[in-house]
Amino acid sequence: MKTLFTAEAISKGGRSGSVRSPDQILNITLGNPLEKGIERRGPSPELLFAGAYSACYNGALGNAAKKLGSPAGTVTVRALVSLIEDDQGGYRLAVELHAQLPGTDRAQAQKIMEEAHRTCPYSKALRGDTEVNLVVD
Repeated sequence: MKTLFTAEAISKGGRSGSVRSPDQILNITLGNPLEKGIERRGPSPELLFAGAYSACYNGALGNAAKKLGSPAGTVTVRALVSLIEDDQGGYRLAVELHAQLPGTDRAQAQKIMEEAHRTCPYSKALRGDTEVNLVVD
């Protein structure tokens, strides 16, 4: 294996604080939907994760489509990330990935989505603890 690059982010103040990168490309104040008064101050960690996952999975879809001989046009991915409280007092994520693959029939789109889910680094990182539902739109 070879490392292609490493991203670095630093958080202060937890879910109601801030996140920044050392180069300041990322520098945001977080909002916390669970805390009255700051719920819309900025994105939640789940919103940031949804954006990152949708972008990564979108790239994986393009690669999967090529691999399966069905190059897709401009693909759109919508990620829904939910914070769930489990029965043991802990927390976990639930994810739904919706994809639009123009010009691809539903059955082939589902195959492409499943292949992308096997290869996407974010999907791999979530295996075992987070259920990810794939939906063809």
